Amino acid sequence: MALEIERKFLLASDAWKAAATDATRIAQGYIGTVPGRTVRVRIRGDKGYLTIKGNSSADGLVRYEWEKEIPVKEAEELMLLCEKGIIDKTRYLVPFEGHTFEVDEFYGDNEGLVMAEVELSSPDEAFEKPSWLGAEVTGDPRYYNKMLTKHPFREW
Repeated sequence: MALEIERKFLLASDAWKAAATDATRIAQGYIGTVPGRTVRVRIRGDKGYLTIKGNSSADGLVRYEWEKEIPVKEAEELMLLCEKGIIDKTRYLVPFEGHTFEVDEFYGDNEGLVMAEVELSSPDEAFEKPSWLGAEVTGDPRYYNKMLTKHPFREW
């Protein structure tokens, strides 16, 4: 079983920008979001992906994730089946002390929201926190992308 283990943070500053090594525009939508699972389609640059995610653990740190790359044309077609609210963001890769932080800068109805996440190999894996990380929001459902389609940051 493929498990995704990640922690999410708000940002305390934009100092991360100087260390970013890559930036890719992402559009993603949700074909289905029901308690216990979500089915997501994503276009990341010139690639498409179909992803199924299970429920998060109580602390929001661990969940099942299955992902398959699909032709971008198929992803574009599947986007037409998505529920209301497409996520539009740029993802920056920011290496720091042996980990790569993925910083998402959101647009549209989520304009102004910038978050970082770091994937870990186990829930208790130690990692260095860069000075630009702010408050941790792991497990706060308001910051789940699927929730941002239903209750965008602009409405908070």
